[in-house]
Amino acid sequence: MRRRAFLGGTLSAIGAAGAGAEPANRVVQDAPIAAAAEPLVWPPVTKLPPGIRSFAGHTDTVPDIVGRIGAPASLVIFTEGNHLMVLLGEDIVGAFPSWARSQPRYADLDLDNIVVVTLPQPVIVQMIRTGAIALGNLMLEVSRRSGFYPDIVMAGLEPLREVRRLGIIEPHARYFSRNRGPALLVRKGNPLAIHALTDIVGSGARLAMANADETAARARYRAALEALVGKPAAEAILATEVPHFPGRLGIVHRDLPEMVARSYADVAFAQYHLVSYWTRVFPRHFELISIAGADRHFVRIAFARVVDPLRSRALNAFEEFFFGRAREVYPRYDFARMSDDEFGATFDLE
Repeated sequence: MRRRAFLGGTLSAIGAAGAGAEPANRVVQDAPIAAAAEPLVWPPVTKLPPGIRSFAGHTDTVPDIVGRIGAPASLVIFTEGNHLMVLLGEDIVGAFPSWARSQPRYADLDLDNIVVVTLPQPVIVQMIRTGAIALGNLMLEVSRRSGFYPDIVMAGLEPLREVRRLGIIEPHARYFSRNRGPALLVRKGNPLAIHALTDIVGSGARLAMANADETAARARYRAALEALVGKPAAEAILATEVPHFPGRLGIVHRDLPEMVARSYADVAFAQYHLVSYWTRVFPRHFELISIAGADRHFVRIAFARVVDPLRSRALNAFEEFFFGRAREVYPRYDFARMSDDEFGATFDLE
């Protein structure tokens, strides 16, 4: 299926294992379940070779790094996690190796170990700036020497400008996706009858949002709330927020569904395609509530090339492949369809 990956998993197995996210129009209708007493169990995105020991418990699972660490990487992508359901699915990374084999100029590329990091944008920037990330007791070195170093960075405009100031990426980037603005996530059956933003306060619901470390995301959500319901109502909604819960990671695409499923919160305010993804992964837990006018408050993500990449031919191949299909693939996962002028548009990072 799609989500949590373990060190030692191979991304090349995605296609054979059916790892891609289901198209957004497929919804499984199941009976609702009560708020979970245990953490959500995210399906793995990779298929392990026979005999490989996997630590798949809630304390020994690597949440957002896909691929084999210690083996030479075929391509390394550092990206924000909000579009992981598309990027890691059968349509993009899952299909890339077979496409490359069909192209004479790329047929000799070894694409057996594509490594993808899908963490929040501030974490991506911090990893690159500090040269490391710690996963419990394990520290991974982010450097050219280690090979765990990006060839591609995917993020929003301001995070990419931060990475450019570090001298890591080229001075231009290209847009490839635009979301549909925010939506609401509620428990299956919508027990508090939340059908609009204004129902949150009156129902006594507790709100889950991006945590304090996600300052840019919080600023966007606050601005969207104020534009949608006015400043006084937005302040009343924000006053219902639950800022913390035990084990919070600071990773929006994992924390918010956990909060609702385990009844730390009753409703989550997040990007439409994320809420759609959560309802597909956990159809017995969640429902999506759309917000009228929310599509005006969209965010775009862009593709940036690293200066002097370690795997330049693989980067060239992926960029050609990606921009040849991303415009058609992303809307299948509840992203907005981009115009001819918008998709692939280049902008300056300096």
